[in-house]
Amino acid sequence: MQAAVISSFPFPSSFASSKRLKMTTASPDFSAHTRRPGVSTLLLLLVAAVLLSCFLLHRAVQFGITTNNGSPLYSDSKEYSLERVLKVASMPDNTVILTTLNEAWAAPNSVIDLFLESFRMGDQTRWLLNHLVIVCLDQKAFSRCMAVHSHCFSLVTEGVDFSHEAYFMTPDYLKMMWRRIDFLRSVLEMGYNFVFTDADVMWFRDPFPHFHPDADFQIACDHFSGRSDDLENKPNGGFKFVRSNKRSIEFYKFWHASRGLYPGLHDQDVLNKIKNDSFILEMGLRLRFLDTTYFGGFCEPSEDLDEVCTMHANCCLGLSSKLHDLRILLEDWKMYVSSSPMSSESSGWRVPLNCSLDSLHLYVQQPDPTWPNSI
Repeated sequence: MQAAVISSFPFPSSFASSKRLKMTTASPDFSAHTRRPGVSTLLLLLVAAVLLSCFLLHRAVQFGITTNNGSPLYSDSKEYSLERVLKVASMPDNTVILTTLNEAWAAPNSVIDLFLESFRMGDQTRWLLNHLVIVCLDQKAFSRCMAVHSHCFSLVTEGVDFSHEAYFMTPDYLKMMWRRIDFLRSVLEMGYNFVFTDADVMWFRDPFPHFHPDADFQIACDHFSGRSDDLENKPNGGFKFVRSNKRSIEFYKFWHASRGLYPGLHDQDVLNKIKNDSFILEMGLRLRFLDTTYFGGFCEPSEDLDEVCTMHANCCLGLSSKLHDLRILLEDWKMYVSSSPMSSESSGWRVPLNCSLDSLHLYVQQPDPTWPNSI
């Protein structure tokens, strides 16, 4: 699989500013002809222009800079390939943490900043940033990623612009979700286990001790029944841990292929349709659902701040609503960390507020096509 890697590297100073030619004052001893640039000067200027063009083209091909009409230039350089990025970021057991990012969530003071801040504020979670790869869906997202994080990869989908907010259940939203499923399948085929996390998931503790050791595929829930093997749990595709093996790879292929059986549904709804399918039982996939005690969200908040690992801004529509409640969520965590064990300030979350279920029910009853993002 090829993907463009883009960047905004500065040009060397020799190219960034042209040298000024010194112009001598006209003298009666020199004719007009001798004051014109000579053949050697013109030749030098021509050579410099050619070298500059070659340099710019090399940079564009090497780092995936797009052309004026927006078409990507792909790089064959192994140094900037997905394989290279994953290898550098992976843990000793070939596990990586992945999230996706587009321009809408990459702006300063937007979702990506809160996401990264949660790792820095969390209880011994900062080290996990060494293993986080941000998969960028457009050029501006990649440029922003390069400014704030070490491991960035640009995933280009020909003919699709993922830079803007993808309104819930619109064609662009569905394309983005299914492109993500296909990409994650390719990561598994490369031999990497992954934790996939939406960027609106805040990380407060290391989740790995709470993953099921025998599961191939384990996923967070909007609602958890109390049993990790209960297929009546309501999964949420925004957070999952998947181990690379034949079963998980076949499952992802089956999941993506099932898109054709349920046209118009996104990946999470299709997963709900196929989780009981006999084909999954036959392949022997070990499927588990994650307890909202540790992996909570606005749908079903983790009630115990002494146990919570992650909190997801699910059951929420609209970027402004997400940002509002996520900022309060981080403030609540700061108060918890700084408070004494007996303090009432650490009793729980003040959210959801703008992401309340009442707002979600209002949307379901009277859908507003201007409300963006997934739930």
